Amino acid sequence: MRFRYTLCNEVVGALPFANQCALAAGLGYEGLEVAPFTLDDEAPHLLPTSLRSGMRAAAREEGIEITGLHWLLLAPKGLSITSADAAVRRRTLDFIQRIIALCADLGGRYLVHGSPYQRVVTADGDAGRAEEAMAWAGEWAAGAGVTYCLEPLAAEQTNWATTVAEAAAITSRIGNPHLRTMIDTCAAGLGESESVAALIERWMPQGVLAHVHLNDRNRRAPGQGEDRFAPILRALDASGYQGLCGLEPFEYLPDGATSAARAIGYLRGIEEVLA
Repeated sequence: MRFRYTLCNEVVGALPFANQCALAAGLGYEGLEVAPFTLDDEAPHLLPTSLRSGMRAAAREEGIEITGLHWLLLAPKGLSITSADAAVRRRTLDFIQRIIALCADLGGRYLVHGSPYQRVVTADGDAGRAEEAMAWAGEWAAGAGVTYCLEPLAAEQTNWATTVAEAAAITSRIGNPHLRTMIDTCAAGLGESESVAALIERWMPQGVLAHVHLNDRNRRAPGQGEDRFAPILRALDASGYQGLCGLEPFEYLPDGATSAARAIGYLRGIEEVLA
């Protein structure tokens, strides 16, 4: 048992990108999962070609990779996959198409669509527009050779695709293998009736899960709360999961670098005990 971990880069986002790469590599991560808003808070989807190449080179120099993108629609402000406003919708779909291209240019293999506030359903037609946006995302992802993941988020955050079952139903209706779902252990722990391990056991064999985020229900890193990750790693191992596990705490205690170090050390320790 030895999983491949990737660090969500906003955890150490105060550092220059090259330093983020060096830190992640030094701690034993396979790579960085990049939040676009850390690159530019106005137009990350328009990042110049030279910067894209430079980021990829910085990761390669440290022996890691940029594995994917997440937290997609935070910047620029005003994006929404449910809005009935035609201008907002055009801008949002254009952003999604371009951010998928950015992921491919950076060498990433997947994108995680969480962005809870940009997918809230408030009126008739909103859910249909959200699903249509996912269908477009799947098509663009197929063209770019990446996978677009609809992330189930707990009902306290949003009201559309709040469980793995709901997200799996949406992706199944669309029927594009480049559009799948995933598990975020914090969201699942807060919003699902089953344990995270049980969800993995039920859904992984069905081929709908393309990625995993590991975090405690208290929003901190694995090992910094009451959640126990041994059953989760055991279930992933039993399912034959070959993908990456993204480390995505939202609260960094005592700081980002220490949180990242403690998380991977905790998880590697579990692997040794379970091996």
